[in-house]
Amino acid sequence: MAVFRFENVFAAPTRQQRERYMRGEVEEHRFGPEGEITLLIYPAAAYLKDDIDGVRILFTGVGERSHAVEEARRMVEYHKLTEECMKSYTTGDQI
Repeated sequence: MAVFRFENVFAAPTRQQRERYMRGEVEEHRFGPEGEITLLIYPAAAYLKDDIDGVRILFTGVGERSHAVEEARRMVEYHKLTEECMKSYTTGDQI
């Protein structure tokens, strides 16, 4: 099917995309230390929201929903590694 990626917080699926794919019963999953990554699974699509980076991804089609779960895992791991790198960084003022 298709994958639609929105690169900022203010971009979102169009009305036509919401009416076509984001209907019916929804299953919500939250990831990350404060639940900043949200995965919404619909019967015909999956919608992934990353509030840390402001990225939104709409996966359409039943086959793409498994890719959404994998992408959510990647996002959690990416942010975890980024946070660990920032903790290990010291500036010259701190030495």
